[in-house]
Amino acid sequence: MARHGGGGMARERERESPFYRKKEMASRGSFLALVLVLCGIQECLSGSSGLSRASFPNGFVFGTASSSYQYEGAVNEDGRGPTVWDKFAHSFGKVIDFSNADVAVDQYHRFEEDVQLMADLGMDAYRFSIAWSRIFPNGTGNINQAGIDHYNKLINSLLAKGIQPYVTLFHWDLPQALEDRYKGWLSSEIINDYATYAEACFNAFGDRVKYWITFNEPHTVSIQGYDVGLQAPGRCSVLLRVFCRGGNSATEPYIVAHNILLSHAAAVDIYKRKYKAVQHGSVGIAFDVMWFEPMSSSREDIAATQRAMDFQLGWFIDPIFFGDYPRSMRERVGSRLPKFSAGDAAMVKGSLDFVGINHYTTYYTKANSTNIVGILLNDSIADSGALSLRMDDANNPFISINNALKDEKRISYHRDYLGNLSAAIREDGCDVRGYFVWSLMDNWEWAAGYTSRFGLYFVDYRDNLKRYPKNSVQWFRNLLSSA
Repeated sequence: MARHGGGGMARERERESPFYRKKEMASRGSFLALVLVLCGIQECLSGSSGLSRASFPNGFVFGTASSSYQYEGAVNEDGRGPTVWDKFAHSFGKVIDFSNADVAVDQYHRFEEDVQLMADLGMDAYRFSIAWSRIFPNGTGNINQAGIDHYNKLINSLLAKGIQPYVTLFHWDLPQALEDRYKGWLSSEIINDYATYAEACFNAFGDRVKYWITFNEPHTVSIQGYDVGLQAPGRCSVLLRVFCRGGNSATEPYIVAHNILLSHAAAVDIYKRKYKAVQHGSVGIAFDVMWFEPMSSSREDIAATQRAMDFQLGWFIDPIFFGDYPRSMRERVGSRLPKFSAGDAAMVKGSLDFVGINHYTTYYTKANSTNIVGILLNDSIADSGALSLRMDDANNPFISINNALKDEKRISYHRDYLGNLSAAIREDGCDVRGYFVWSLMDNWEWAAGYTSRFGLYFVDYRDNLKRYPKNSVQWFRNLLSSA
């Protein structure tokens, strides 16, 4: 996740240049990155050896990450209410292996065991999310004390092992009651309900939690949930609604994103006014970020690359830095893009202490205004060819556990990434404060179900969800114990 020193404005001419955001974020942003890269793809592939804790500044945070729906299970226990992902995962054909997260990896019951795994790794922090429907089963109303009690136990267990909790307030599992009542993120009613939920968490846990992430990957929620319909709540209007029963892909993603930004700003405002002076914590937001490079030096490809950045990262970070959406979005989306009132713009602008960057891969980008599919599905009208750096392994039910623990690809990925991240800090002056590994252990991976494994620890889905350390665990132990 990335830490940022405040809002601030860039000069207008900087904002007009094709890669102003790269310069802005590298020079003024301080990044606590889940996975952050500020180098070209070929540089990142070159790798680095001889890494140790000394390769990073004093206080640099190493952690692992998870989310409530992917990890906890126990969906019907202790007063938890249903979520949109419960409904979505139980709908036929929505998850590739027809699984659901009713049990997930059962961290709700096994969190003490899992905290010990983190301690054995030598990790400094754990980023996890709170399930909104465990605190407010109906999204609003009376607080569910059993939910408060559970997260108190988890937080206290982490702190007892010297592990700092980093808490995400929303990682996609919206209470189903709010979806049923007013269509969730499509209604501005959700802003007050989210703010009430956030304040309940600040009040209950803020004496010990010093790092809050309001939202994880709002871009993914907006696009996957409301544009292409491949994630909950599964709304879209593309392809004659073959995969979706309702929605409008031309308008709903922008409405959802707008309401998320206003909800984020409302929560930050509450924290700053009522809690920060006493609790001394920080509040930020985590974005999913693909980096884009032009396929050629042509003016068209460079402009397409900037549009691609605008429609992904700029869509959410421009309102926070500058008070409005990127100009390219205003020009292409037109009246379908919501407008900020003067009061809303003032509240959104500067509403963070840090920025989280969840980085997946880099794309080479070219302009393509004739691609019919691209025009229908993508207002940015850019055609991107990807160079992918996937870290997951396919779930092979026939592989032996001994072979499944040999994850040299994962070790290589983290070694190379951290080597280049260290260089970005030391040589380029990038203010990066930490690195959170996705994920602590194999888990239920949304629409991919149990088919994809990202974990440092192997989870045996055939034998009581036993956890086994992969070779990458020992690699991280060596790194984190080295001077």
